[in-house]
Amino acid sequence: MSSANKNLSEFNTAGLPDVSQKRFAIIVAEWNEEVTEALFEGAYKTLLGNGVKAENIIRANVPGSYELSFGSQVFAHKADIDAVIAIGCVIQGETKHNDYINHAVAQGLTNVSLKYNKPVIFGVLTPNNQQQAIDRAGGIHGNKGDEAAITAIKMLGLV
Repeated sequence: MSSANKNLSEFNTAGLPDVSQKRFAIIVAEWNEEVTEALFEGAYKTLLGNGVKAENIIRANVPGSYELSFGSQVFAHKADIDAVIAIGCVIQGETKHNDYINHAVAQGLTNVSLKYNKPVIFGVLTPNNQQQAIDRAGGIHGNKGDEAAITAIKMLGLV
């Protein structure tokens, strides 16, 4: 989705669908809060900048990225929610916990999307270290939250 120069905040917005009447849920992991708050802000501002009304953006917090699947399912189940954006950050660290968490979250979000026939967007950073996370949460590589919001909008053009 990001451009060739790897800036997560640069994308083609030509032909985006009208989302002024759509409702979005943004599910935010509290773990790595510095990063996830920046990702949320990027997603929120990008939705507003593309015609979504503030009252049509619902935020819910979950403890960590592993819980994003269930949190996303709660909102995808609601008939008045058109798309869900899952925001999280799992830093590799010294153990393989990230492999298990990232795989489970990716699979879980895919399952929720297919179960409810709605866009459920993977806005989860999977960096090797804290600096890489910061670089992708509004730093030198843009903001993955921006990208996640544009992805949600584009996917609504399919349904």
